[in-house]
Amino acid sequence: MIIVSISIILFNLFFIPPNQINPNLFIQNIQMTMNKFRSIEQIIPPPAPHWVGNAFRVHNFFPGLLEMKRMSPFFLLDYGAKIEFPPTDTPRGVGVHPHRGFETVTIAYHGKVAHHDSAGNSGVIGEGDVQWMTAASGVLHKEYHEKEWSKKGGLAQMAQIWVNLPAKYKMSAPHYQALKKEDFGRYRFPDRKAEVEVIAGSYRDIKGIANTFTPIEMYNVHLKSGAEVPFFFPANYNTGFLVIKGNVIINEKVIPTDHFVLFANDGTDIQLRTIEDAIVLVLSGEPINEPLFSYGPFVMNTKQEILEAYDDLNKGKFGYLED
Repeated sequence: MIIVSISIILFNLFFIPPNQINPNLFIQNIQMTMNKFRSIEQIIPPPAPHWVGNAFRVHNFFPGLLEMKRMSPFFLLDYGAKIEFPPTDTPRGVGVHPHRGFETVTIAYHGKVAHHDSAGNSGVIGEGDVQWMTAASGVLHKEYHEKEWSKKGGLAQMAQIWVNLPAKYKMSAPHYQALKKEDFGRYRFPDRKAEVEVIAGSYRDIKGIANTFTPIEMYNVHLKSGAEVPFFFPANYNTGFLVIKGNVIINEKVIPTDHFVLFANDGTDIQLRTIEDAIVLVLSGEPINEPLFSYGPFVMNTKQEILEAYDDLNKGKFGYLED
C-alpha cells in the first residue's frame, strides 16, 4: 500500500505540469503516506439530554459513557445541541456553584452567555467566542443567558469542556481568559474550502491564543462542501471530534451531526472531509498520568483532597459571589 501510494505521488510530481503542483498538498501526501491512520474506536450518538440549571440542555459524552481518564486531559464534555428559547425578562441560567482542580472551557456556537465569578471576573461570549476559566484552587461562578439576548430569545448551541489540571497546578490561583473569535489564529486552505480556527495548540504553525497547563489541541474546523482536512497528532494524545454542524466523513466513515468520534491511540493521522457545509470541534491532548478522584464540582487526585475542598468551601475560602 505504501509503495503504491509513493508511486502515485512520484507520478504526479514528474508528469503534472509544475504550475499545477500544489507543494503543500504534496507534502501532506508524503506525510500521510509515511505515517499511520488512527482507527475509530467509537462513534457515539448524543446521549439523552439533561438540564444544567434552566438554561443549558446538554448531552454528556464523557465521562458518563467512557472510562474516567479515557479522554484525559479532558475530563468532561457537555454539548448543548441546537435549541430555541422563547423571549423572557428573567434570564435563564445556573446559579452560584463552586469548582476546584480543573478548568472550564465554554464555546458558543449560537446564543450569548454571561459569566461572573468570585475572583472578580466577568464577561459575555457570543457566537464563535470562548470563555476559559481556570478554577484551580477554588472559585465560585455563575452562568446565564445574557440579559438582552434573553429578552429576544433565539437559537442556542454551546459546548463546555472540563480540562483537568496536573497536581502541581491544582492549587494555583484562579484565572480567566475571554477569547474573542476575531482574535483566533486561522489556517485557511488554498482552495478556500476549509478553515481551521485554533483555540489552543497549533495547526500548520498557526498558534492558538489560549494559555494551557499541558499540551492541548483545540480547534473549530469550518468546512465547505468538498473540503478535505488532514490532522497529525502524537499517537499517545487522546483525541475526539464532535460534529457541530453537517455530516462529515472521517477516515472513510460517515459521521452524522451531533455525534462524537473517539479515536484509538494506534496512529497519528486523521483525514476529515465533507460533501456539505460543516463544523467540527477537534479535541486532542497529552494525557495526565496521575491518580484521579472526582466528586460533584471538584476534580482532584485523592478522596482526601475532595473532603478538603468541601471543608474549604464551607469555611468561605472560595470567596463570595451574589446569586
